[in-house]
Amino acid sequence: YLARKFFYLWAKLTFGQLLPSKARCFYDQKILQKSFGEWKEQWRVCREKKLSLRADNHYRHLLLNLIFKAWRAYVCQQQGKRNKYYVAESHAKKQTKLRTWQQWLVYVDVQRTKHGMQSVALAFRERSCLRISWAVWRRQRYQKCSGHTMNNLALQHWAQSLQFRAWLQWRELYLYTQNEKQKDTRAVTHYQHWELRRCMGAWLGYLNLHRVKKCQNELAQAFHRSRMLRRCFSDWQLSWECRRRVHTHQRDLEKQAARIALRRAFAHWKHYVVLCVEEAQQCELAEKHYKCHLLVRALLCGRWEGLW
Repeated sequence: YLARKFFYLWAKLTFGQLLPSKARCFYDQKILQKSFGEWKEQWRVCREKKLSLRADNHYRHLLLNLIFKAWRAYVCQQQGKRNKYYVAESHAKKQTKLRTWQQWLVYVDVQRTKHGMQSVALAFRERSCLRISWAVWRRQRYQKCSGHTMNNLALQHWAQSLQFRAWLQWRELYLYTQNEKQKDTRAVTHYQHWELRRCMGAWLGYLNLHRVKKCQNELAQAFHRSRMLRRCFSDWQLSWECRRRVHTHQRDLEKQAARIALRRAFAHWKHYVVLCVEEAQQCELAEKHYKCHLLVRALLCGRWEGLW
């Protein structure tokens, strides 16, 4: 116990109030503070990296969402255009069918009227011919009873000629109707070909225009996407550079502050050690002076006792 006590006294007189254990503890604390500061800086850098990755993922997700919305609107627009085209095509087909049906009805009515007029004319002609032949036959019968055979021959010849005329008229009418039918079929086919050619030209023009618009839209989307990516990357790079500069500046300031604090602590400790040494020297000088003073007084007292 006495050895420990005198050791603590010697350590205080030698090193002053600041012991090596306290200095070691202070040194360990400073090392821990430095390591904690470096670990905190690394943690901040990792967090910034995680935030940048999150921002990239969010930006990519936002771009994909916008592209999907644009594609869905484009598909809906194309479906609407396709439906309108189908409706227009069906309406055009119905109109063409209606026109052909009306023309065919008119043609049927005209043919019916022609056939009725022809039948009436043939009936009237037959009646008139029969009346004339009957009058001639009566006159010849009353006048020439002897020419019965000649009359029969004449009637046969007249019937043959009448049948031949009727056959010629029927043939002309049949040829005329066939020519009309051929003309109608040619007109209908020509109109259908003309309609198909016009629709094909319009459809080809629409396809070319749609292809040009599609190419322009794709080029515009690609240019907009590249421009947005460049702008975001430049902004992120500038912000990253600014943050890096700020972090480096803060790190330098912290290092400089730590150095200044260490220098101040060392200067205070050195000044304290010098003061302790000076105080110890003064105490030794005081003790020596006190001992000398005691010796002088002892000597003086001994001398006075000898004198007495």
